[in-house]
Amino acid sequence: MLAKTNEANQSSWLTSYYFIRFAVAAAWVLLAFTVASTMPSLAAIMLVAYPAWDALANFVDAQRSGGLSRNKTQLLNFVISIITTAAVAIALGKSMNAVLAVFGVWAVLSGLFQLATAVRRWKSGAQWAMVLSGAQSALAGIFFVKMAGSAATVGITDVAPYAAFGAFYFLVSAVWLTVSDARRKAAEAAG
Repeated sequence: MLAKTNEANQSSWLTSYYFIRFAVAAAWVLLAFTVASTMPSLAAIMLVAYPAWDALANFVDAQRSGGLSRNKTQLLNFVISIITTAAVAIALGKSMNAVLAVFGVWAVLSGLFQLATAVRRWKSGAQWAMVLSGAQSALAGIFFVKMAGSAATVGITDVAPYAAFGAFYFLVSAVWLTVSDARRKAAEAAG
């Protein structure tokens, strides 16, 4: 009975967590494509805030899931996101291409850590979307690094689609868990 209660609590936490991650990412994308695309100072703040938010989210999720010592992939994701936050702030003083290169390296590493976390959590449900998200993040990171080395002019709107896909995957996971939980409760009530 205790195991079922723990599973239900974990599922409830992940559902809420994924909905929050979706909402924050969707708001970030909306701001990036509207206001921040014409306001470099806001874009700079948002570019620093993005990995900082990821660090905070990974820290809170790991704490709710047994702590950082039990969740090594989230610990690594937390650490790399903190380092990235500082690196983005420094890169902003150089160029947006430097910022995109930092985002690219971060996307590869954080994507791989997210993928590993999802595999570890597979039994929690809806992790297939997080596996896809992690893999796509890693591939996007490689694209960012390549793009950063080109002569193309880049800006926050080049990062925004990456965040939009992340938002989508968090929404899919949250909805999947919500439906699965409703089905489980209906089956328990009928049984």
